Amino acid sequence: MLWAAPLHALPTVAVDTLAQWLAGAKVSTAAVQRHGIDKCFTAEPVPTSVWQQMQGRTYKAGCPVPKADLRYLKLLHCDMQGRTTLGEMVCHRRIAQKLLHIFRRLYEARYPIACMRLADCYEADDERSMRANNTSAFNYRRVAGTRTVSKHGYGLAVDVNPLFNPCVRTRQGRQVVQPATAERYARRQEKFVGKIDHQDLCYRLFREAGFVWGGDWRSVKDYQHFEFP
Repeated sequence: MLWAAPLHALPTVAVDTLAQWLAGAKVSTAAVQRHGIDKCFTAEPVPTSVWQQMQGRTYKAGCPVPKADLRYLKLLHCDMQGRTTLGEMVCHRRIAQKLLHIFRRLYEARYPIACMRLADCYEADDERSMRANNTSAFNYRRVAGTRTVSKHGYGLAVDVNPLFNPCVRTRQGRQVVQPATAERYARRQEKFVGKIDHQDLCYRLFREAGFVWGGDWRSVKDYQHFEFP
């Protein structure tokens, strides 16, 4: 079974679910306080159950990153309705503590993040994960349209609210937006909740931690994307 709750909406649950850490579950502030906030932002070696889930999905044959270099993060985030939600992420150990700091700051600021689950819940299909507005990190894959391994393939990149912050490029004179359902959010002059720009808290925290923002690139604008050099 996949280590995650069903993809439909989940009810607010009690403190014992925090101990189980069912990703996607909604929890009350009181439950978080009883459980302990520090226990809600942790990094650990990838558990066996998660590792099994990753096989043939985000962790494909030929991946150069050993299991020992990956970390499983437990994180809280506020969804688009402001509900406290259990999140999860796999990343490289080099950036694990940085991500714990960033996402804790975002949670404390009640910054809206729609979904935060492993890309394996979407069969490691990047388009499906982005359409679900899923914030995620590790996924061994190549940069779209190239043979270059993405920074996600090393666990050194994070995509945040990807539906609201699409990747936009021009191919043969035509604008291509990924995910394909995000064309309305490609109009960056408009204001909307979850938009990442230079004034956004998410942007500032990632940049302070030494990450590069894809929204600053010239040949392609990847507004969701933060990578560590």
